[in-house]
Amino acid sequence: MDLQGFLLRARVLKLYRQSLRAARKAPHDSRAELKQVIRQEMESNRDCKDRQKIRFLISEGTERLKGLTEMLGMQGHC
Repeated sequence: MDLQGFLLRARVLKLYRQSLRAARKAPHDSRAELKQVIRQEMESNRDCKDRQKIRFLISEGTERLKGLTEMLGMQGHC
């Protein structure tokens, strides 16, 4: 694995960890399902070798995480 591949892998793992941390803030009854969805999304793209697609998936995942974080933040303030 070259440096670019290593850096992309690190970004993917960071996004995965951030997503799982955000899932901890979900209501208890939906937490397990949310974690399962996050894992399925990651697993479905595990064998992707196209770096452009990986970058796209990272940016898409980051936007989805941002939306999830905002939604969970609103729930906590009700």
